[in-house]
Amino acid sequence: MTETALDSSEIARYARHIVLPEIGGAGQQKLKAARVLLIGAGGLGAPVLQYLAAAGVGRLGIVDDDVVSLSNLQRQVIHATRDIGRPKVESAAAAIADLNPHVEVTPHALRLAPENAEAIFRQYDLVVDGSDNFDTRYLAADTAEAARVPLVTGAVGRFDGSVTVLKPYEADAEGHPNPSYRDLFPTPPPPGAVPACAEAGVVGALTGVIGTLQAMEAIKLITGTGEPLVGRLLLYDGLAASFSTIRYRRGRG
Repeated sequence: MTETALDSSEIARYARHIVLPEIGGAGQQKLKAARVLLIGAGGLGAPVLQYLAAAGVGRLGIVDDDVVSLSNLQRQVIHATRDIGRPKVESAAAAIADLNPHVEVTPHALRLAPENAEAIFRQYDLVVDGSDNFDTRYLAADTAEAARVPLVTGAVGRFDGSVTVLKPYEADAEGHPNPSYRDLFPTPPPPGAVPACAEAGVVGALTGVIGTLQAMEAIKLITGTGEPLVGRLLLYDGLAASFSTIRYRRGRG
């Protein structure tokens, strides 16, 4: 990522970032120069896209092959009723343009697959996974590791969710290799073991909590601020209103 100068309107727009010593003008320039790919413009992807666009990320790529449906609107807040039947990449791009005209959106109106994932990932500095199925999560994690791109991955259940950051191609301060997604979840659950959102249900606001946490981790990674959730799985229980953290380590190699 190369730093990019801010014009006067951007300085005014991002003033609350720029006055933060941890971000400042240099951090805001890093945000403007950043290229972030979002997998899925759904429940998790909606708040990620909104907050990264508002934060001034210069280029947002969106991978999604779905169209907006009425049942999406309970949680996928980047889309509106008028967007029903519209491709989600188009609806999200229009919403981002309204929110921040300084952000470039690159739509990838397709399903992430083994034959296209690496070529897409290599166009970006950071990937955020907001997908809703295990096949895509494992593909995203394996591809990000191969492409040496940081991955912020999140998941939700009915009332709970989780977030972690993956950089398995790097080592920690002690020289130990960072863990991978497969160190945390070695194998996917058997088909049907975890009911889909359409079957089990999900509280719409929960996806906002987890998606916003993902956006926060992305901003930290881009600006070099704070301690990202590398080797830590952050768990949120919406019914108990509690957070907990599980540490995990490299288990292979």
